[in-house]
Amino acid sequence: MTGAPARLLAWLAVLATLLTACTPTVDLDEATGQPPSASSAQATAGTTPAAPVPAPPPPPVTAAPPAPPPIPQPFAFNLYQEGDFVPQYTFDWCVAASIQMAHNLIDDTGGASWAGSAQQSELWEMARARSSNSFNGANPRGWAQVLTEVGMGPYQVVSVPDYEDALQTAARAMAGTGRPVGLVMWSGRHAWVMSGFESLGDPAQFPELQVTGIRVMDPLYPHGSGQWGPSPEPNSLLSPEQLAKQFVVREPRRWSSELPTGYLLVLPVASA
Repeated sequence: MTGAPARLLAWLAVLATLLTACTPTVDLDEATGQPPSASSAQATAGTTPAAPVPAPPPPPVTAAPPAPPPIPQPFAFNLYQEGDFVPQYTFDWCVAASIQMAHNLIDDTGGASWAGSAQQSELWEMARARSSNSFNGANPRGWAQVLTEVGMGPYQVVSVPDYEDALQTAARAMAGTGRPVGLVMWSGRHAWVMSGFESLGDPAQFPELQVTGIRVMDPLYPHGSGQWGPSPEPNSLLSPEQLAKQFVVREPRRWSSELPTGYLLVLPVASA
């Protein structure tokens, strides 16, 4: 009995050795189903990863086209109200009557608050005292000075050599100050008041506007002149061609002045 167990143990030991020798060697990674280790993957890859593809650049920004310049539109400016007109009470008092009309145009309450002949005589004497010429009358300098002194100014006398420039200058001054313009008519012999105008373009937007109509008041109405033509009705709208028949270049000999020859305006200017 003792010999049989010994032989059995010996047989089992030989069998175990044979089984060990016949078992194949298996990679742990394959056996477990896990991916190969990092060192193993680097060893077997043999290539570098591809560089990322850059995104395409954004499309260029196109600037918006510039806005078209504004187009001049019809524009009208008028200070006149019924009752603003004042006639000259003598054939010499055109400047004084024009001062009265300028006051009425500026005073928007209407009703010709300055209209009397006694006042007109006083204004004439004031203007003449501030004028100096060989005709012993009132000239544009006296006209402008009285307008300023009685509280409607400041006003100044300007000479513009070009007719269209003179109309533009007058329109810009009226629109900018809200006051009328004095027109020295008949080559320096007479006074009218410009009460309004029409134009193609607002002077505030278009300094080089086209004046298409001029509103005027002639204190000699309804008499007019045999040489220069009839007086237009108060606040008549004249075309530039119609006005040019009586609004002409001043004769330098009419009164002494250092102003150059041109179209004379008694012009309102902005207060300092």
